[in-house]
Amino acid sequence: MTTPRTLIIAEAGVNHNGDLDLACQLVDVAAQAGADLVKFQTFNADRLVTRSAGKASYQAAATGADENQYEMLKRLELSETHHRALIAHCASRGIGFFSTGFDIPAVKLLVGFGANRFKVPSGEITNLPYLRYIGGLGKPVILSTGMATLGEIEAALAALRAAGTRSEDLTVLHCSTDYPTPARDVNLRAMLSIGQAFGVKVGYSDHTNGIEVAIAAVALGACVIEKHFTISRSLPGPDHKASLEPAELAAMVRAIRNIELALGDGIKQPSANEEKNRPIARKSLVAACTIRAGEPFTAENLAIKRPGTGISPMAWDAYIGRPSPRDYAADELLTP
Repeated sequence: MTTPRTLIIAEAGVNHNGDLDLACQLVDVAAQAGADLVKFQTFNADRLVTRSAGKASYQAAATGADENQYEMLKRLELSETHHRALIAHCASRGIGFFSTGFDIPAVKLLVGFGANRFKVPSGEITNLPYLRYIGGLGKPVILSTGMATLGEIEAALAALRAAGTRSEDLTVLHCSTDYPTPARDVNLRAMLSIGQAFGVKVGYSDHTNGIEVAIAAVALGACVIEKHFTISRSLPGPDHKASLEPAELAAMVRAIRNIELALGDGIKQPSANEEKNRPIARKSLVAACTIRAGEPFTAENLAIKRPGTGISPMAWDAYIGRPSPRDYAADELLTP
């Protein structure tokens, strides 16, 4: 058994600020960092939100309260032309293109581009027609669960399965819809609870500052990690401040790959590198003083010392009281 490779999704989201050149730079950063996929967001503000909808508190803090959510999102749309350019750029950089479609027309657009997996964002976990459409595609689905209860997750999974998604094609991401998420609200063990409750693969969509929690999630068994990143946290926009910068994204990917190696296959046995150290670190039965042939071995004339190339000290009881078959000098290892 080998440790499965974690699918690392570098979440560009809307950190392109509506600028295709910046979006392409984000692709470059994700590819350089070694992420598997770079993910954007496919939406049309007119279909996504009412013109009077307010911003989330973190959005208002990052972008100000002068514009509403509709106005903010309208600036952050990616056109069909943008999508084509980004898909081509991803292909040229050897990284997979991925995007969250926020409604059925957006998902249909992604289907037309040949998407082979789909992401249900946390806000759509209660959108039954949308879930049924995605479920009916029969492709792998990644379901985010920010703000959700176990009951809501259960209902969403039931809808996806009933529409045609196989259980083995479902991955559920634990996450907290708060940017940034304080450590006290992460509750990583909830990821394990989701897996146990529903028999699905699990992962973690990380909105905390830093990279520690994402790495810990992999150590706990996450098979997917999603993390926001940006060119610079100083850029204007709703998500930049809660995103990793390029060097941090690369450090996270390296750390996750190291954790995968460290998790191993679960079989407890000496590694090849340990084997050469066994005779150095282990001990053997040795003569504590001169022992004459025929003299019984005792606790006083035997000692336990390195190296471990002789008789194991686990044989102590078998040797105590036994007559010595030959003479031994002090510090000489006993022989069978």
